[in-house]
Amino acid sequence: MLSLAYPWVLLLALLPLLMRLRRRSSQPVEAPVFPVGHWLSDLPGVSRSGSRVPRWQQLLLFLIWLLLVVAMARPQHVGEQIQMPVSGRDLLLAVDISPSMDEQDMVIQGRSINRLHAVKRVLDDFIQRREGDRLGLLLFGTEPYIQAPLTFDRATVQTLLSEAGIGMAGRATAIGDALGLAIKRLRDRPQEQRVVILLTDGANTAGEIAPDKAAEIASAAGVRIYTIGIGAESMVQRGLLGSRRVNPSRDLDEQLLKRIAQQTGGEYFRARSLPELELIYESINQLEPIELEGKHYRPVTELYVWPAGIAALIWLLMQGGRLARVRRQPSDTAQEARNG
Repeated sequence: MLSLAYPWVLLLALLPLLMRLRRRSSQPVEAPVFPVGHWLSDLPGVSRSGSRVPRWQQLLLFLIWLLLVVAMARPQHVGEQIQMPVSGRDLLLAVDISPSMDEQDMVIQGRSINRLHAVKRVLDDFIQRREGDRLGLLLFGTEPYIQAPLTFDRATVQTLLSEAGIGMAGRATAIGDALGLAIKRLRDRPQEQRVVILLTDGANTAGEIAPDKAAEIASAAGVRIYTIGIGAESMVQRGLLGSRRVNPSRDLDEQLLKRIAQQTGGEYFRARSLPELELIYESINQLEPIELEGKHYRPVTELYVWPAGIAALIWLLMQGGRLARVRRQPSDTAQEARNG
């Protein structure tokens, strides 16, 4: 559908005609032959003398004026109405990348993989399904840092997660500092939309903010925190003296993760295997559903460049023709002198 952003501008198309009528009704004085204002009087091809401009030039100048007026009215093509998915969630993923995440106690298709690899595999699908959400990625170890700010660009978040490496943020685990940074990033977002998913395999061993204090601040700021403790509870460890069964998650502070979730209105989940981790993120998808609001928009394509460009082209052709005539005049005069 074609429309004009400023249709009232079309009234300017009558300006040359009104000024011509005014000039005819007043006393004859020297004035531009094409009376569209003194700002045109010094341009090439516009005469201030009383000599009459050919009719075809007047028509072309009037056509240029009409095209410029149409351009100023901003013609637009308005497309069909499109519904925009708008989510009610700003969701920040906080992932532990301390060295303990390198423990290979997750199994996929009979092959052992480390915990971070398992998290990347499951989160990749989780991120892909959160269409319309603003997602962010926070990585933490000794220090937390924002790897991806809140964005609708899920592909970028997936790429940055895949590039995360063990130990990039230090060798300790600062859960309290990670939550503090997450709260800082979310506190300016609309309430009831602030969600943090914290995944770790250990206990708080570094940082300036106590995790319980961070949970208290999160509760006051309306930030819900879902906590996930990852790591198998039993695995066979082989050594020189034989094999023995150990608990690779002995350092996991489940009580702390439960308190954080309970205080902020979230939930605590335990992921002992890759299938359990997949089910956890599926449960979070159900607990924090994507809410699509009925917002619509129509794509708009600006078309003013076309009338403006045609006007400029006509003007250039007129000036080219004028220069050609001026160059021919001396040669015609010299030819007449020789013939005479």
